[in-house]
Amino acid sequence: MKNEKGFSLIELLIVVAIIGIIAAIAIPNLLKSRQAANEAAAISAVRTVGTAQATYQSTKGLGKDFATNLTVLNTEGSVDSVLGSGSKSGYSFGTTGTSSTSTQPSYFDTTAAPLSVGIFGTGNRYFYSNETFVIYQSATAAITAPTFPARIPASGSALQ
Repeated sequence: MKNEKGFSLIELLIVVAIIGIIAAIAIPNLLKSRQAANEAAAISAVRTVGTAQATYQSTKGLGKDFATNLTVLNTEGSVDSVLGSGSKSGYSFGTTGTSSTSTQPSYFDTTAAPLSVGIFGTGNRYFYSNETFVIYQSATAAITAPTFPARIPASGSALQ
């Protein structure tokens, strides 16, 4: 037999099997890391919207009214255009502000929901905040905005 150089089929199959095992271990960890990063970015964005609402209230809102939506905050330059569009880092964002009346003050509600949930989803937690600037989370469903005057949501728990 000639002195042939190269790899045998068995050697190549062993290498492919080892790569498959490594991938099977690494991919779930990568997906969990991506979800954790998306959730951290969502918390930060909810906090940013709250800060933007406070800035808007003290400047354009004349000390009493909050911005009605993300488009207003984007136009004012308080949030970046990506967050102002309502979707960022695998999450959908929304904020709704109400004007003050003679019987109630102005308030706002900010929500963040993952675009998809599950193992391959963009996140698994929902977030909510309002003029109290406390961020609430829920792992099961979107948090419903509380009605005035009770401004603590019935579902979800506050982040520490």
